[in-house]
Amino acid sequence: QVQLVESGGGLVQAGGSLRLSCAVSGGTFSTYGIGWFRQAPGKEREFVAAMSWSSGNIYADSVKGRFTISRDSAKSTVYLQMNSLKPEDTAVYSCAASRRRVGARTSEYDYWGQGTQVTVSS
Repeated sequence: QVQLVESGGGLVQAGGSLRLSCAVSGGTFSTYGIGWFRQAPGKEREFVAAMSWSSGNIYADSVKGRFTISRDSAKSTVYLQMNSLKPEDTAVYSCAASRRRVGARTSEYDYWGQGTQVTVSS
């Protein structure tokens, strides 16, 4: 069984930065692909970024150039560095783990965290 716990969310002004963390436990960290998703009020859940331990990173067009996904295998933690934040980035951000190749679809992921709130004020 794999557990994921997000942290690092909060309130930030437009143009600011936040770094989200996703702590992974209960499995072999290096064998899972990890993705980040977000859901704003009244909106559908959307893909943000993903990475595999053996593959390159994937980013949504809306965050490319502003967000960066990375991992620290020694700490079994995945990070999402968010720069130049905009009000439209406001959402609950969740991390997810996949036992197979990662992608932009929620159906490709097997385990999910509970999410952390990110609010960007204008």
